[in-house]
Amino acid sequence: MDSGVQTNIVDESERLRKQARQHAQAKRWAEARTLYATLLQHDGEDEEALHGLAQTLDMLGDYPELLETARVATRINPGSARALAYKARALQKLERLSEATIANDQALLLDTNLAIAWFNRGGQQLLQERFPEALRYTERSLELDSSDARAWANKGLALVQLNRQFEALEAVNESLARDPDFMIALTLKGEILRRYGRLEEVVQTMRHALDIAPKDVASLNVLAHALRTRSAYEELLPITTQLVQLTPDSYFAWDSHTCALRGLGLFEAAIEAIERVLELDPTNVRYMMIKADTLYRLQRYRESVSTSELALKIDDEYPPAQRIREKAIRAMYQQKRKKE
Repeated sequence: MDSGVQTNIVDESERLRKQARQHAQAKRWAEARTLYATLLQHDGEDEEALHGLAQTLDMLGDYPELLETARVATRINPGSARALAYKARALQKLERLSEATIANDQALLLDTNLAIAWFNRGGQQLLQERFPEALRYTERSLELDSSDARAWANKGLALVQLNRQFEALEAVNESLARDPDFMIALTLKGEILRRYGRLEEVVQTMRHALDIAPKDVASLNVLAHALRTRSAYEELLPITTQLVQLTPDSYFAWDSHTCALRGLGLFEAAIEAIERVLELDPTNVRYMMIKADTLYRLQRYRESVSTSELALKIDDEYPPAQRIREKAIRAMYQQKRKKE
């Protein structure tokens, strides 16, 4: 090949490599992926490009492709700790935990100062609910690379499980300082703030999360919790409407939907939601009582009596059902006398 042509190819590769790094640094992962893939078309054994592509695939959540890329990288260089760590990351996210553990242990044997490998190990411990170990390994990864928003979020998750809420909030804020749109950190922050009763901040945080991912169920659930606590039924109703569509078998979704409908006086619609709750939990005495009360408010007194009696068959000393039954019987007879 002509030396001038070869020089142009090298120059073009370096230009693409520089652009790819810039995109990755700015978290423009899709653009970085395209450029790293282009570099690999020129040279399929470009180890730096393979590692760069692996990072972008990890950030984009494309774990099957990440696994394939990591396999290529380990085939080219079996002694690459970083390639093994990316392989472990992919296997972990694909729920192949035994293989992930083996690959990650190999990575740490080759390089004990590799942040992503300690991050992986911390994540494995979180999945296995070994929270003190998860915290220790995640803190080690942060000692090596404090810029990783995901590691700060994992630290927050471990601290929440260890009931160290204030420290968890600090860790989550560190995560969001590095990536303000990181969904896991936003949802976790909302949940921690909810536990502290800082409901206005919960609403603000979850609104931001839902601007990013409007159908994120975890964020919708945290927001629904906060709005229920505030009795903000007008705001709650569109949230629960989404939840029952996205998670039709969720007790919490239908319970919250019922709460919103009853809070707004929409009792006819509430009956439909209550029926769905009772399909999910047929012996729920509390919900039988709620159904009886809703029927009472709709002046369907005979049905209210029947429903409260069903509740009392399950728990014959349940006071709310007894009270609703007595009220409905009185109202039923008053209604009958008026007709006469």
